[in-house]
Amino acid sequence: MARARTKPRLRSTFAAIAAIAAALGGVTAITPMAQAAPAAGGSITPLSPELEAVRAAEATKIYGDPAIRPLNERKTGLISLGDSEISGEGVGNYDPATNTSANQCHRSPDSAIHRTGIPADLTFNVACSGGYTGNIRIGGSKQYADELVQSDSLAVKARNTKIKMVLLVAGANDDLQFGPVMTDCVTRWVLSQGTCEPKYGPGWQARVDGLKPKVEATVADLKTVMREAGYADSDYKLVVMGYPSPIGPDFNDNPDFPGKLPGGCAGYDSDAAWGRNYAVPTFEKGMREAARASGALYLDNSRLFQGHEVCMEDTWARGLYLDLGDHFPWDENTARQSFHPNYRGHGAFASCLTQLYDSGLREASCADPASTGTPVLQAGAWDDLYKPLRNEATGNCLDDFGGSSANDTKVVGWDCHGGRNQGWWYDPARGAVHTELTQDRCLDVPGANYGAGTGLILWNCHGGANQKFVRDGATLRPAAATGMCLTVAAAHEQVRLQPCNGSANQRFA
Repeated sequence: MARARTKPRLRSTFAAIAAIAAALGGVTAITPMAQAAPAAGGSITPLSPELEAVRAAEATKIYGDPAIRPLNERKTGLISLGDSEISGEGVGNYDPATNTSANQCHRSPDSAIHRTGIPADLTFNVACSGGYTGNIRIGGSKQYADELVQSDSLAVKARNTKIKMVLLVAGANDDLQFGPVMTDCVTRWVLSQGTCEPKYGPGWQARVDGLKPKVEATVADLKTVMREAGYADSDYKLVVMGYPSPIGPDFNDNPDFPGKLPGGCAGYDSDAAWGRNYAVPTFEKGMREAARASGALYLDNSRLFQGHEVCMEDTWARGLYLDLGDHFPWDENTARQSFHPNYRGHGAFASCLTQLYDSGLREASCADPASTGTPVLQAGAWDDLYKPLRNEATGNCLDDFGGSSANDTKVVGWDCHGGRNQGWWYDPARGAVHTELTQDRCLDVPGANYGAGTGLILWNCHGGANQKFVRDGATLRPAAATGMCLTVAAAHEQVRLQPCNGSANQRFA
């Protein structure tokens, strides 16, 4: 990745594993100062002398003089606040001022806020790698001496431009400590210390519960900042964006799988499944609840990288990366670029944000539905879209056998238990039936053989005719052979195609 120095970079190596554990550490929480919000749409509250000097200098740079202009006479702007997920960490091409020993914010001009299709004269990225809500809130702490508290940056830019969208991506570095957990999981695999799920799984929900009120309070502070800058709440859009899962267990289906260490997906398979199936969805649900409680728009990106995880084809995330050339002796910055969105990942974020901005929706989800590389927005959050399909005759639910999402996994009728391998979403726009385990696996008629007795499987979603189905009443039928119905002959048997006959074995609720 581009930097001012020219020392060589060395990729994943056992010699640097000892440095990983400190790579993505958090910071100590600081209690923010309380500040009452004035009436929306009121007059502009004066800034402190320090911030006013910053504002005046920026206004002069933009307009040629330091005056605060009426809202309708300003240039329009978009701004992103938060942590490494949105700052550009992992993309490279960092702003040199944010890639020094004294400032590791790692902001990139290739980050999502600079690449949306939302019309704006100026785009601002004040997010900072390693940031937590205490670095964003009113009265919070600076991460580095040459940085402003992020809410202060918003206050300045909201007075100098007409902000159309405020994007917040924060929470991972609060109670959750997502980066250090991932680092520990990788380290445990490299050193053969056993899986990390038993260590973190039991307390994961409590961590999510701890971060929710902090995200809510941060949104409230950002609204206060905007009100004090003279905005009504309806003058702009405030978006809380969730985090995608950068890893998954299906990398063996990648025909070009390079291996765990070369590909950067080092870790136990079961931990990768736990991260995708429990850790990230639980986190996502907490972020959604925080957005709802605080009145922000919400973009659910939890499934956006599915099919594009580390070690998968066309990956949208950077895997384990040890920057040994510029960080010797090794320190907490050695592996900080690992497991973050890459250039294509930020492009996906930008596409989803553009679609959300234009949609008028308060909640939406985004994913790549047919492995085309093009994200598609869907109304609502994923939690509301996936439902079990219960067979009327047997009482069993459609089930990914063994909880697997690998290609060629049999789809069976199994005792209903509410697990994610029994959740399904019928995409009416494309006719595809997705498993809740991953957006990248669809119900599939193997070989497009629509004859009686053909067993249904999971396969990588591709949008082909053998992955298109129609819902006809309570039946599911291949779109290419509507005289055939999905049939569960008996409990625990594979779901098969049979001529439609109206029987209960062919009806799903």
